[in-house]
Amino acid sequence: MLKYIFAVMFAMLSITAVQAQRMTPGQKGLEINAGLLSKEISDNYYLNLTLTVYGKNGSYWIWGAEYTHGLADYRTVRIPLETYTGEMGYSLQLLGDARKTFTLNAGLMAVAGYETINRSEARLFDGSKILDKDNFIYGAGGRLSFETYLSDRLVLLLQGRTKVLWGTDLKQFRPSAGVGLRFNF
Repeated sequence: MLKYIFAVMFAMLSITAVQAQRMTPGQKGLEINAGLLSKEISDNYYLNLTLTVYGKNGSYWIWGAEYTHGLADYRTVRIPLETYTGEMGYSLQLLGDARKTFTLNAGLMAVAGYETINRSEARLFDGSKILDKDNFIYGAGGRLSFETYLSDRLVLLLQGRTKVLWGTDLKQFRPSAGVGLRFNF
């Protein structure tokens, strides 16, 4: 009978003591984000796929690829504005609870990519010519993200982001807000 009591006590202790390790150095995560850009351009959104690699104290490196889509109104048509960018940066943990359930992170990124206007077509249906051109772009970005663990491997992100881009014929300052999911493996 004593064996059963010890077995039950050991099982109870192991259930409460065992937790998955979160944000351990070297742990990787794959993140997908979607969100909206500023309202000056209609039907605007972005999609982002990011690889994160955790460092010390819940901070992590960011490597991502992003697609941004918007439409500009011209008479009766809508002109597509698309941007393809790659980003690399680092995110620091600003706040977090002891169990690492909730964290607030701030990150800085270098951004480079390519933007197209009207899918590289300079002429419009009425014979007008678009003077803005497709460009290679570069710049910097920042993000503030609130992250919470839904399970030991699944993280929900709420993000406020901004980019400052050079080499663009469109807006140089591009704020956005979005939501994402990260799967840590």
